[in-house]
Parts: sequence; C-alpha cells; structure tokens
Amino acid sequence: MVTHVPSEGHGDERGTLLAFVEAQRGAVRRSLAGLTEKQAASRPLVSELSLSGLLKHVAEGELNWLRMAQRRPNDKERNAETWSDGFRLVGDETVPRMLEFWDRVAAETEAFILDDVGDMSDTFPLPPAPWFPEDGQCSMRWLLLHLVEETGRHAGHADILREALDGRTALDLVAEEAGYAGRS
Repeated sequence: MVTHVPSEGHGDERGTLLAFVEAQRGAVRRSLAGLTEKQAASRPLVSELSLSGLLKHVAEGELNWLRMAQRRPNDKERNAETWSDGFRLVGDETVPRMLEFWDRVAAETEAFILDDVGDMSDTFPLPPAPWFPEDGQCSMRWLLLHLVEETGRHAGHADILREALDGRTALDLVAEEAGYAGRS
C-alpha cells in the first residue's frame, strides 16, 4: 500500500488525484493489519469509533459519492434509522469482506473517472444537507479532492485508534509492511 505519491508517473490530473485517494485508502487499510475481528471492532477510546466501523464508513462513503456523481441510486445509502450501522459491522460482515467491498468500490471509482468522465469540470448536484449550499453542485475534480480529504481525515482517526489498541503507530505499520523490523 503506497504511502508516498511521487510527483511524476501518474500521467495527468486524474491519475494524480486517484493516486492520492489510493494513498489515503492504504492508510486506513494498513491500520487493520494483523488485528482480529474483535480487536478491529473494539472501541479503545471514549469515542464510539472502531477500526472496522471506520473501514465500513469510508467504503460506504466512497460508494455514496460515486453514486451521486454517476447519478445512480445507492443500495447502501443510510438514513436516520440505519446511520449507526454505517459505523459498525453487522450480520455476516467481516473486515476481509469489507476490504473486498471497498476494493470493488475503488475499482469502480477509478473506472468511472478514467473511462466515463468527459471533463473533470463536469458537475453533479450535491444532496440537500445543512452543510451544503442549496442547489449546490460539485465537479468531478472536487469529488476526488473530497475523497482525499475525507479518507485522510478518517485515516488519522484510524492511526489514533490503532495506537490506542496495541501501541503500534502508522510508521510502525508502514515499516512492518515494507519488511523492516522497526521504524525507519
């Protein structure tokens, strides 16, 4: 999972933005490395957040933004009654299944941006919400920047949760993934 996005090698704006989104996805994925389902679902802080819940939230959140941009219905859209289920695994959901789901969403996001979007300035409507302007629109460029922002915000939450669980920091996990015995 990439941790550094080099300034060259991604072609154009789309490739660069998608590479930054993927780097943030990798940070969330990495925070779950080596944990049991019970550890991933635990809430080591006063917060209601768990690592598996954050995973589900960012995966479903990306799908929601993708469906809005595609102007397609979202079968995983949350409402007031199901909102809290978006932050915890329920039924037969597991971390591996949620990671697979997010991989499919990520592949669909990439295919949509690379194959279906004519211009990064193309827009789609924002949903009615108190934090969006009435009748607001956003561009495909904004969509990808928002995915970097939102996934990055939750990657930071994941870093704190992981460190609270077992003391391992994001740098420790990066080093382990790269095959180093400790931090580099």
